[in-house]
Amino acid sequence: MQRTVDFECCGQHEVCEKDSLRAVVVQDTDYYEDEELDRFRGRTAFSEEEVEEFREVLYTMRPDEVASWVRSLERRQVPLPEELKDEVLLIVSENEA
Repeated sequence: MQRTVDFECCGQHEVCEKDSLRAVVVQDTDYYEDEELDRFRGRTAFSEEEVEEFREVLYTMRPDEVASWVRSLERRQVPLPEELKDEVLLIVSENEA
């Protein structure tokens, strides 16, 4: 999902400052074949089966995609289940090493 804001450049800068603002306001949300997780938007608790849905997505992606996936969930207001946070941190830290 992409939110766009129309800014008109004032033309008084070599690099338009309004383009910088646009970069902050417009955030592309990447999906990792996980659109079904959007139904958990705003949830605070998950059943074991629901946690497994998140885990299945987590372990079908490349380790270098995990941090971006978590940001995508945050942008979509889909919380990562507490049960997976340690696993995610381990994968991300190993990928950065």
